[in-house]
Amino acid sequence: MSLTKSLNTGSSEAGEDLWQQGQLVEIIISDLSDSGDGVGRLGGRVVFVPDTVPGDRVLVRLVRVKPQYAHGKLDEILEASSDRIRPSCIVADKCGGCQWQHIDYQHQLEAKRNQVIQALERIGGIAQPTVDPVLAVADPLGYRNKATYPVKRSSTGQVQAGYYQKGSHHLINLNQCPVQDSRLNPLLAEVKQDIQERGWGIYDEKLHRGKIRHLGLRIGRRTGEILLTLVVKDWNLAGIDAQAQEWLTRYPQLVGVSLNCNPDRTNAIFGTETRCIAGQPYLLEEFAGLQFQVRPDTFFQVYTEQAEALLQAIADELDLQGNEVLVDAYCGIGTLTLPLAQKVKQAIGLEMQPEAVEQATLNAQLNNITNVNFYTGTVETLLPKLEVKPDIVLLDPPRQGCFSSGHPKDGRDVLETLLEIQPSRIVYVSCKPATLARDLKLLCQSGGYKLTRVQPADFFPQTSHVECAAVLVCQ
Repeated sequence: MSLTKSLNTGSSEAGEDLWQQGQLVEIIISDLSDSGDGVGRLGGRVVFVPDTVPGDRVLVRLVRVKPQYAHGKLDEILEASSDRIRPSCIVADKCGGCQWQHIDYQHQLEAKRNQVIQALERIGGIAQPTVDPVLAVADPLGYRNKATYPVKRSSTGQVQAGYYQKGSHHLINLNQCPVQDSRLNPLLAEVKQDIQERGWGIYDEKLHRGKIRHLGLRIGRRTGEILLTLVVKDWNLAGIDAQAQEWLTRYPQLVGVSLNCNPDRTNAIFGTETRCIAGQPYLLEEFAGLQFQVRPDTFFQVYTEQAEALLQAIADELDLQGNEVLVDAYCGIGTLTLPLAQKVKQAIGLEMQPEAVEQATLNAQLNNITNVNFYTGTVETLLPKLEVKPDIVLLDPPRQGCFSSGHPKDGRDVLETLLEIQPSRIVYVSCKPATLARDLKLLCQSGGYKLTRVQPADFFPQTSHVECAAVLVCQ
């Protein structure tokens, strides 16, 4: 039986002989998964294939086979989709930093909007949700204001930095990256050579030996100020003071050099302590007309302009009159809190990380914003204890959603508290549609809230990730 006949019949029998690891099969890619892989079907079963585009007709080698689905590796493109383009990066097919450089940008936007709709319908149980077109970017390249690169030593002893190859811990060495701010590229190429010449040991994750684990670069898109951070296994790095001063002299836009110590066997990049070695421990960035101090380990959206665009969409939707009480849960350093505080009577920020609360308070002072208070603690603990009833609650949790502590009851406490205190409106900002849909289901199926609209925004061009803001009103 031919592969084409197998594909066209869609019968379970058609795919039986082919449904084996190592088998070469022909399929047509019809969709994209939320992880970024192309999706095709063989005999009624699903095959996930990286580096493919809907409309591609491809030969695929099955590499992991389960009863109802398989993961495949692209072997040959028999007929290319009209939405397939040439990547801007010469290692796009190897590097794990991007997934979609080979997909036309307009199709990326359509796929991201569909990802949000599917999650809301399938996971959230929300029929025909109102999902606006994705806020597109002016430039889908050169946008990242932060990059953190693993550092390794090659088989010939050369210091390398880059991203891991897809699905592996094999490092793809980079001297430039088309998705990061181009002003960071000279530092990426040259700092590796400085590390080499200093003779600093490079961390070996298998042996848990060596010094330097990661190279971190961060830039203020509006100010041009740059921070350079080395993540090290311990603080003893001979000659770092002199080298830090040399970097500050060489790069006029570099305002600070820091070390972050991560002594643990872990996949986490940053440890708990960061020390400024030379210059200042933060850069200044302009965001939504305000100034922010941003430190090496601060959470700050990687696409500054898109974060502003989504903030503006939220502000337009809320149509604030100046008499509202707004609570920003999971507020971080006040990135959303402070611009919105200028439009309301009182703003309150809740954040579990003390360092972020300290920075948020400093940023409020820096901008002379006096109608905002920040509190340290978990949202599930602080929200029920508020002495004022909020009119609006802004939720901006991590990817895990409101269940971010890892214990389902904790997240449910946040949502159940909202159902009890009943703010008139909730804006839920999310970077993962699946957890957004799960949390909205609890808020909406209780009868307490109605989802009015969702505004997706493209914070991460060339990847499958999508940010969105869901607006709910109390019924």
